[in-house]
Amino acid sequence: MQAILIIEDERDLADLLAFNLEKEGYRTVIAPDGIDGLQAAARILPDLVLLDLMLPGMLGTEVCKRLKKSEQTSRIPVIMLTAKGEEIDKVVGFEVGAEDYVVKPFSTRELLLRVKAVLRRTAMEAVESPVIKVGAITIDTERHLVAVNGAEVSFTTTEFNLLHTLIKRLGRVQSREVLLRDVWGYNFVEDTRTVDTHVTRLRTKMGEAGEMIKTVRGFGYKMEVK
Repeated sequence: MQAILIIEDERDLADLLAFNLEKEGYRTVIAPDGIDGLQAAARILPDLVLLDLMLPGMLGTEVCKRLKKSEQTSRIPVIMLTAKGEEIDKVVGFEVGAEDYVVKPFSTRELLLRVKAVLRRTAMEAVESPVIKVGAITIDTERHLVAVNGAEVSFTTTEFNLLHTLIKRLGRVQSREVLLRDVWGYNFVEDTRTVDTHVTRLRTKMGEAGEMIKTVRGFGYKMEVK
């Protein structure tokens, strides 16, 4: 389940955002100001931050700067929420690293569409990085390490390559024959149950995150972020 951190001092708005995001299947955490927001971001490493611009104690622009300067949180996408709609405000928001900018008042539907678009784009960009984070899974392709919810999990070389292949092709269905060719190096059709067995092992080792590997009946598998 993807986590979204809401840094917003208007409690009614924060609760409304949390309610609608949770209806869509996201986990939410609310922080009432910038300091709490930075601490929460470092603690939970959310998949996305909804950040109000006008916060008590520390402006949202400063919060965004600090998030982007920290190696730990620099890859977390930020959507700024603000009552300011001037072009200069948007420019400043993007200059400090925000991925998107939504002006209040906004419709819940619009915000949810923007959240999904940013998460989708971030997931696709992430697969090109040496360190890939998709949902609860983090892969370090240079060190051949996998972590699930921050805890390192041991995978065989074949399991690692299979997981990496599915993540690189996020959202795209892969037939068993294609996986045999690209992961095992077979140039002819072998027993495709080999793929099924390894997918079962991946799911078991990944726990709840294993649900991200979807079975496409009669064809193969795909990796999908909810």
